[in-house]
Amino acid sequence: MVTIADVARHAGVSSSTVSYVLSGKRTISAETRDRVRDAVRELGYHPHAGARSLAARRSHIVALMVPLRTDVYVPVMMEIAIAVTTAARQHGYDVLLVTNDEGPDGVRRIAGSGLADGVILMDVELDDERIPVLQAQGTQAALIGLPRDVRGLSCVDHDFAAAGALCADHLADLGHREIAFIGYGSGVYHRHAGYAERTLAGLRDRASRRGLRFLHRTCEGTYESTAGTLARILADRPGTTGFVVQNESAIGPLLTLLRTSGRTVPEDASVIALCQDQLAEQFAPKLTAVTGSAQELGRVAVDQIMRRLGVVNGGGRPGDELELLDPVLTVRDSTGPAPRLA
Repeated sequence: MVTIADVARHAGVSSSTVSYVLSGKRTISAETRDRVRDAVRELGYHPHAGARSLAARRSHIVALMVPLRTDVYVPVMMEIAIAVTTAARQHGYDVLLVTNDEGPDGVRRIAGSGLADGVILMDVELDDERIPVLQAQGTQAALIGLPRDVRGLSCVDHDFAAAGALCADHLADLGHREIAFIGYGSGVYHRHAGYAERTLAGLRDRASRRGLRFLHRTCEGTYESTAGTLARILADRPGTTGFVVQNESAIGPLLTLLRTSGRTVPEDASVIALCQDQLAEQFAPKLTAVTGSAQELGRVAVDQIMRRLGVVNGGGRPGDELELLDPVLTVRDSTGPAPRLA
């Protein structure tokens, strides 16, 4: 079994220096730190979890509250969770998955048990009930998502307001004047999920500035609900030629319904989606999409919680830290110039 003394001899440093590098308790030069980490990797050294926790009074575990709802797109959530797990291991931390159906009680249980040194919250609502619990218990946390009040918090998210604005600008630049936004099911808006609210606000505001007639309709994402949503849109605004879809489950049904109604994409109707590139390229025609990196969300959240725990940068930083990731518009085959009026 490899010991800390073996690592010290291999790196040419003292055992205490190895301990400082592993714990982050003292500032060590980059050259020495790299030498110690190389030795750890080459020898396959793994600190004993129990001894490490007792010495540092830390568990070296971060809890990740993962949403398991029927109205969230699970593949993206799992992509974020994998990114968090991978990034945490680079700092010597493991990840404890907690489902968000426990809500504030789950936060209290994790914080009170000492199971985790900090918490990363996903699926953040504008007035998230978990945040006051974390603050009251003094638990360090990073949020993937933005609450209404971000003061004193570490948060990272895609800039959903900018994403909504990009969609409106793209359709306006193509000459569309009547657009519809097919969003998530009504439950997502009732619980004030930040990503849904901010996308809607950004799209509506930019549509108004660009002189577009704008219509928002919720959609559960099934074929039947998408058919009903499209029927209501066309009944209320028969001149609609541009469609923005944020509900990933509704994309396929919408394309099929437009086709069966005699509308060709993009000649008669343009469709732009807020989704990952892998999904956008699965459809025919391939979708113009506004995307953001799920992996980057996970990586930044881990960086933020490590700073708050003092694992990196020499000490905790419990102040405000907000990072919004810029959205990217990729034009493909599903959008084109608005059809000319007959």
